[in-house]
Amino acid sequence: MKIRDSGMPDVTTWAAFFDAPNLLDRLDFTDTRATVVDFGCGYGTFSLAAAARTTGTVYAFDIDPMMVKATLERAGSLGLANIRGDLHDFVAQGTGLPDCAVGYAMLFNILHAEDPVGLLKEAYRILCPGGKVAVTHWVYDATTPRGPDLSIRPRPEQCQAWLQQAGFELVIPFVDLPPYHYGVVARRPGDS
Repeated sequence: MKIRDSGMPDVTTWAAFFDAPNLLDRLDFTDTRATVVDFGCGYGTFSLAAAARTTGTVYAFDIDPMMVKATLERAGSLGLANIRGDLHDFVAQGTGLPDCAVGYAMLFNILHAEDPVGLLKEAYRILCPGGKVAVTHWVYDATTPRGPDLSIRPRPEQCQAWLQQAGFELVIPFVDLPPYHYGVVARRPGDS
């Protein structure tokens, strides 16, 4: 199921919105052996940045075959062999990954979905105890160059509440990611 009010601009425009390595630093991605899941990988902007800093597998999920193909092609051109592209409807079917199999989950610009808590519960299920989930979204401002309609665009406090509802503990309640984004980092309770 495609996330409502989603769509991707061309890859150059999209890449100009982010400094992906810096974003991962700010969102507490520190485990150089972590298995990672990117829910809705798009062009692989964040999957590629994660794969460059971990020896673990990076699962790049997307419902759009062109996005999965683009991610894998970009990974190949960069010599990143630890990305597994997966054409998969994780909204309707979950990830298919086993329980407690992942160290870091990325839900970037996706929690405007119809069931954000359901997506976060799937992230919780697959994360190991102590594993982290990072959320980013467009700021709540109609002047951003992209992003979902304001009527469904979540504010930071909504993301925080959804994370807690899904069972997570907040680690970094708010990260300013100028000019157009913010982030939240949480963890699955328990030892890592």
